[in-house]
Amino acid sequence: AGTGTNSTSEAIENSCLAESLGVDGILVVAPYYNKPNQEGMYLHFKEIAEKVDIPMVLYNVPGRTVVSIDPETVARLAEIDNIIGIKEATGSLEQVSDVIRKCPDDFIVLSGDDFTAMPTVLVGGKGVISVISNVYPQGMAAMMEAALDGDLKKANELHYRMYDLMKLMFSVPSPAPAKKAVELMGKIQSGLPRLPMVPMDEANLQKLKAALTDLGLI
Repeated sequence: AGTGTNSTSEAIENSCLAESLGVDGILVVAPYYNKPNQEGMYLHFKEIAEKVDIPMVLYNVPGRTVVSIDPETVARLAEIDNIIGIKEATGSLEQVSDVIRKCPDDFIVLSGDDFTAMPTVLVGGKGVISVISNVYPQGMAAMMEAALDGDLKKANELHYRMYDLMKLMFSVPSPAPAKKAVELMGKIQSGLPRLPMVPMDEANLQKLKAALTDLGLI
């Protein structure tokens, strides 16, 4: 369950509620808008982790939060028993590599970007929390399994086969494209996002339809 906010007390409340409801773990995003420094982020995550007994995964996505959790801060947080990993969505393999080499071997580094999912595994990551998996889980699973098995040729082929769809998931602000895609596939009745997100424009919609057709999804 995603329980993170930019208020430590509210994030603790959300996390404790999630635990009481029986979730397996929590995903906690870096505090957005108020722009804490590294010590502030360390204490924020530490306070949350100490209030629950379930596993916690950090979520670093500076494109949406403005702040980024430095690898050194991740390494400090990795020393806390129930902080077991990070969703690393900077799009930077340098950042991913620094986190991997600074953290314990059992710390789980996951790509938070479809574009970096395959190369993240190749530098030591364990997987991905993906956008196109909402649309094409079979394809993303096959690519990740190939990468984890060391089958670079197959992983590379699947990466580029899905590349257009990966790009289209962010052709307008996410999650509008993913919601529209699953509507086109007949999985939901309406793919309309809630405001302030708006539906895809016609030009990108046509590109999405073409990409889904190429993959045999519609």
